[in-house]
Amino acid sequence: MSTTRQRWLDEGLAVLADEGEAGLRIDRIAARIGLTKGSFFHHFDGAPGYREALLAEYERRTLGALADAIEARRGDQTRDTLAWLTELATSRPESIRRPGLDLAVRAWAAVDPVARAAQARIDAAVIDALQAAWRPAVDSDAAARTAALVPYLVSLGAAMTIPPIAPDDLRRVYELLLEAVPGDAATG
Repeated sequence: MSTTRQRWLDEGLAVLADEGEAGLRIDRIAARIGLTKGSFFHHFDGAPGYREALLAEYERRTLGALADAIEARRGDQTRDTLAWLTELATSRPESIRRPGLDLAVRAWAAVDPVARAAQARIDAAVIDALQAAWRPAVDSDAAARTAALVPYLVSLGAAMTIPPIAPDDLRRVYELLLEAVPGDAATG
């Protein structure tokens, strides 16, 4: 991907996090990054194409960060993997959880079918990844899915709270949840 195209996407995600979908005005983003509207049209097929590219970039980053985090702990006990995810979800700078951006995309998804489809794919993939992380510690896929939903729903609720729950407070909630993680079924 060209560096200029990436600059447009990076700045668009920053604007989205700060101002929401309404802030995604091409002229303002061009001014912020010192590029021309001609540059924009060289890289994107108008505003709808740019918005789709932004959503694709958000999805790629969100799912990539989670996949990388889980892969880094492949073979660990469930509790260790979930503790690692807790660390990443509550770390500064943000890594796998970006409350402002996540909230902005969810708000956008409430009014736009393309954003809604992207958010649905992300939600499904995150829940699937958490379910896979939980599976060694529980007796069934259904139990793993339920267990995966608990921290995910906590994360969503924390992001939707105004103001958002502070990372240190969220860490304490996740640590409380970690106490409920059984030993992995394979190791007892």
